Amino acid sequence: MDVDWEAYGWERLADGVGRRRLPGWDATVGLVVGTRAVLLYDTGSSLAEGAELRAQITALTGGRKVTHIALSHPHFDHVFGTAVFAGAEVFGAVGSDELLSLAREREALREDAVRQGIDPQTAAEAVDVLVAPRHVVSGEWTLDLGDRQVLLANVGPGHTGHDLALCVPGGREVVFCGDLVEESGEPQAGPDAIPSRWPDALDRLLALGGEEAAYVPGHGAVVDATFVRAQRDELARRFDVP
Repeated sequence: MDVDWEAYGWERLADGVGRRRLPGWDATVGLVVGTRAVLLYDTGSSLAEGAELRAQITALTGGRKVTHIALSHPHFDHVFGTAVFAGAEVFGAVGSDELLSLAREREALREDAVRQGIDPQTAAEAVDVLVAPRHVVSGEWTLDLGDRQVLLANVGPGHTGHDLALCVPGGREVVFCGDLVEESGEPQAGPDAIPSRWPDALDRLLALGGEEAAYVPGHGAVVDATFVRAQRDELARRFDVP
């Protein structure tokens, strides 16, 4: 099934595959529509943003609900909207489930969101109902969405200790990279980044997608393998990694 992505402010990437660049931090969310299931990759930076995404997805899919969620990594601008998707099966890289369940880590997410400009009450409300992944991916996990299978791949650590990519096969494979790849700015290495492993993570992404794939950064425009390889080499120089 294909949908009218542009009518709802989304970008069509392939048949049944699209993404939206959210305001504020230019974070990407991805959507894969199958005949039996609907997969959302990341959920936005607040409950309100998640609710807006839910309404858009329901409209553009003709009334269907999100059945599966994959969280690229545990940063507020990618996970705070998850709670509004009641009943969805939530996937994350192994360890992200424990991290998002710990009171101190949830408080750290709240504090980071407020530092980045989120209203304190809005951040607190999101943290109060924050959803930790029920399903954790330690290597690769294939999901059957009906007419297509997609691959969740734990390719990290790198940007964080818990980086999960989504690979969607087709005429041109689409790889959702999370913040392992950024196009609209320099890749951000916060206190939870593991710089010594980041170039290896990008090597794994390239091995999964190949030379012809479309790579969807966590922030910015869709890029190709050449861009990802150049960013890999720049990160290796930046962090003095072979």
